[in-house]
Formats: sequence, structure tokens, C-alpha cells
Amino acid sequence: MNTVQYWFKNARYRSLAQSVMPAFLAAVMASNNEGFVWWTALLAIVGVAMAHLAMNLADDWFDYRVDMLSDRDKVTRQGFRAMMVKYPYLSSGEQTLKSTALAIAAFLALALGCGLAIWWKMDFNWSIPLIVAICGFLGAFYSAPPLKLAYRGLGELVIGIIFGPLLMSGVYVASCGSLDWGIVLTGIPVGMLVTDILFTHSFIDLKGDEASNKMTFARLLGSTGACLACSLILIFVPFLLVVLAVCTGYLHPAYLAVLVMLPRGVWLFRSLQLFCKGELMEVERPAWWLGSMPDWKGIRAAGIDWFMIRWLTARNLLSGFCFVFAAVAIILRIIG
Repeated sequence: MNTVQYWFKNARYRSLAQSVMPAFLAAVMASNNEGFVWWTALLAIVGVAMAHLAMNLADDWFDYRVDMLSDRDKVTRQGFRAMMVKYPYLSSGEQTLKSTALAIAAFLALALGCGLAIWWKMDFNWSIPLIVAICGFLGAFYSAPPLKLAYRGLGELVIGIIFGPLLMSGVYVASCGSLDWGIVLTGIPVGMLVTDILFTHSFIDLKGDEASNKMTFARLLGSTGACLACSLILIFVPFLLVVLAVCTGYLHPAYLAVLVMLPRGVWLFRSLQLFCKGELMEVERPAWWLGSMPDWKGIRAAGIDWFMIRWLTARNLLSGFCFVFAAVAIILRIIG
């Protein structure tokens, strides 16, 4: 494995759907604008992906400094099944905090390079650095002191804001040079589904987070009933918002096609109900309609299938929602 592949893997590239799919949708929506520039749209998507990978590594960097893994090992020995696959490249001694910091800097440099090229092409539009600065501030203090938002139960909400309205607004401006409030409104249901990915993670990893004293939003809610209610809102309200937008004439009726993703949401919510009853759901082979779940044999061999099937379904729910929404937008433009 070469260096690039190595750090992409350690930066958890499988999570890129939660940033790349909203970015792709924003670029598609921006293509309806006369000022659309395809290569700045592409650079924006790449820049978002690089910044996301940098954030993932930064989260590992700060978590490792507080020795979360040893706490998770203790809770596992007590009989709980905490999610243990966390920064193995650091805990094994294969890499150091310094080498990880260099990898973070490399990803951020690539993101910055994309941003500068876009800013130049868009005549130094002031809204681009403003959105980047807000995202950078929230992203940096997701795990970093003194705010450490992820340790105060606000991490999931912060990521939903970054990868929802802020990210989609930034990519839209980067693609066509102007901002439309429609993209901000579209970013709300997308942001909720992004939040759901992280919330599903913290919900089913509650014991591990308690042991490591990481205050996630799930811990902040304090009960399984409240967590299930939150999941209900995050999973189903985005679909309700689309229906309301169609009924009020804000969206074309064709956008109701996103309801094809609703069964995934129903399955995910039902799986969380079963989890609360102690059902880990060790699955030999996931149903095809739940979406892509690569390397399932490896996931099963690692003993984390009970975790990954829920997390991947949440990820695929967002991906499917964005893909169908973008496909409808493209079709309407072609026929319209």
C-alpha cells in the first residue's frame, strides 16, 4: 500500500459520502445557473473531501491524546461491545502524533489549494472565504480545546451544520459565483441526514463513549427513549420536508422520488429499536436495498458487523437521498 492509500484508509475514506454527496448535489443544483463553471465545481468537491479527511485524522489525533482507546478496552473487558476500531495506526505505534499531524497538514494544504483556485476564478468573492472560515472554525474546535464541541454533546449537530447548509452553500457559490437561498433550505434536510450518521454512531457506541467520558449528543439526551425520538426526527423529517415543499409548490412533484429511500430509513429506525432491546443483529449478508456495504467479510471477521450495518445504512440513506434529488434535478433540466 502506498503512502496516499495508507493515509486515505486511516482517514476513514468510507465516511466521505457524508460530505461528497451533499457537495455533489450542490454542484448539480448550481449547474442551473448561467455562471456555472464545471471545473470549479469539481475542485470544490475535491476540496471538501480533502478537508473532511483532515478532520477525521484531527479527531483521531485529539482522541488519542486523551487515551480514549484504553478506556474502551476496559469497558470491553467488562462485557460490553464498544466500537473498538479507532486509530489503530496510532495505538499500535505504527504512526506518531507528529506523522499524523503532517498527514493532516497535507490534506488541508490540498483543500486550501482548491479553495484558492476557486476564489481566484470567482473574482475573490467574499462569501467563499467567509464560509470556509466558519467551517474551519467549527471543524477545528470539533475536537480541539478549548471548545472541544464533540466532548460537550454538540459534535453531531456541528457536523450536520457544516456538511449541510454551510457546505452546500459554499460549493454552490464555488460553482457559479452566487448564492441562492434555495440551496440553504435544501441543506437543512441534507444536514439532518448527515447528523443522523454521526448520531447513529454515538447511539450504538454509547457504552464506549461513556467509558471514555466523551459527551456525545446521545449521552446528552440521557435515555434510550430520547435517543430513539431523536433518531425518528433525524431519519423521517427530511422526507416530510420534501413532501411539504412539493405540496406548497416550492419543489416540483418529481422530487417525491426521494421517497424511494424511505424503506432504508424505516429499516434503520427499526434496527435501533432492536438495539435498545439488546439485539446486536449479526448479519451474514446485508439486504441489497440497504445500499453498498463493501468488504462485508472483513467487517464480520472483525466482529463489528452489528455496528457497521447500522452505520453504513445511515450513510447510504444520505447518499441515496442526495443521489435521487440530484438525478431529478438533472432530468428536470433536460426535459424542461
